[in-house]
Amino acid sequence: MENKQALKRNLKNRHIQMIALGGCIGTGLFYGTAESIPLAGPGLILGYLLGGFVIYMIMRMIGEMATEEPVSGAFSYFANKYCGEYAGFLAGWNYWLLYILVSMAELSAIGVYIAKWFPHFPMWASVLATIIIITSINLASVKFFGETEFWLALVKVLAVVGMIVFGIYLVGKGLFMESSAVKISNLWDYGDGGLSNIFPNGAWGVWVSLVIVMFSFGGTEMIAVAAAETDNPEKTIPIAIKQVMWRILLFYIGSIVIMLILVPWTGIKAGISPFVLVFEQLGLSHVAGILNFIILTAAISVYNSGIYSNGRMLYGLAEQNHAPKVFLKLSKNSVPYAAILFSSAITLIAVVINLLVPNGAFMIVMSVAIAAAVITWGLIIIMHLRFRKAHLGEQFKFKTPFFPYVNYFCLIFLLIVVGAMTQLGSFKPAVFVIPAWLAITFVGFQIKKKMDKTLK
Repeated sequence: MENKQALKRNLKNRHIQMIALGGCIGTGLFYGTAESIPLAGPGLILGYLLGGFVIYMIMRMIGEMATEEPVSGAFSYFANKYCGEYAGFLAGWNYWLLYILVSMAELSAIGVYIAKWFPHFPMWASVLATIIIITSINLASVKFFGETEFWLALVKVLAVVGMIVFGIYLVGKGLFMESSAVKISNLWDYGDGGLSNIFPNGAWGVWVSLVIVMFSFGGTEMIAVAAAETDNPEKTIPIAIKQVMWRILLFYIGSIVIMLILVPWTGIKAGISPFVLVFEQLGLSHVAGILNFIILTAAISVYNSGIYSNGRMLYGLAEQNHAPKVFLKLSKNSVPYAAILFSSAITLIAVVINLLVPNGAFMIVMSVAIAAAVITWGLIIIMHLRFRKAHLGEQFKFKTPFFPYVNYFCLIFLLIVVGAMTQLGSFKPAVFVIPAWLAITFVGFQIKKKMDKTLK
């Protein structure tokens, strides 16, 4: 158990909050909403309320377990302990794959953002430069990573707040100008009348938009991964979870409501950040340029969090003998450098993807990422049920409300999200990735068991 003590508890509450915010306020909000608004219209707000509730409950589940047992590679550890060896193997490697995919999606988006300024600069070169810089930051020390992520995430948090405040100003100004296109009725004026003004594609539109909504919320569970390096986790984790969730809902719903008031939702098009598009349509191209920089910072922040998460997950897997022991190697600053370097090297695939399909890389990677996310969230719900069963009658420091009914509700919701994936052409192939990936991990686990017996 020495390795668990080797990681330094140098992350404070402010670091943990920004790591969680940094993981989920990124391309899902700034770029992915361009895909979901045409599907759901103003009804997207309902989608974020539903998705936000489910994710908050899942965060409470993993937060309850991580507060009781703050360990490295949290998902893998809890799955291994309460659901069996294969579950631990699957949970760890699936979460690692998830953040490899999220990292590649963010890298692809970074290429798009930089191309807006430098259209002749190759996207793959932008991606490669980002990988080198962020990997170097993660290799320095956990404290340096925490400080870097704190300031990167703070930029986008302040940007979203500033955007909401500026949007409110523009709304207030527009309401008193007769010729202005800015009006609150933009939320319900476009449709065939009645509810179709708010839900242009009916319940189906909100349903399928849940796929992108849930991708947007991915990353909040990173709080549990950081638990092993958190100062005073019994106090820090519950505070971080409670504060982060309402802020995320405020940022997402607040910014989307303002955006849909500023311009008709029918003008939002896929392939370009709707926030940049809004300010361009309002004739504020200089603001759009600043916003593009902020969105770029947001994507870099998510990639930074992703490399951190992947390094710690591989470290935790190696502790449980589910990954090669080389990933237990630590630098003099107690950083799992072998795990970080390996994860970073795998994300180089994003360079190849951007070289081959520069215009479709983001959606390709995002579709598979959401499939991996659904597996991770489903495992958290199940392992929490088993965790509670193993600790019957005990008191918990950060108890999940509405147990066990909320667990079953969240599982059903995730199945609904998988069903929605079958309705979207770009996401449909990812549904078949789920059973294929489960089969690959099962075969990998059996091979690993045989190798363990041979070595004995």
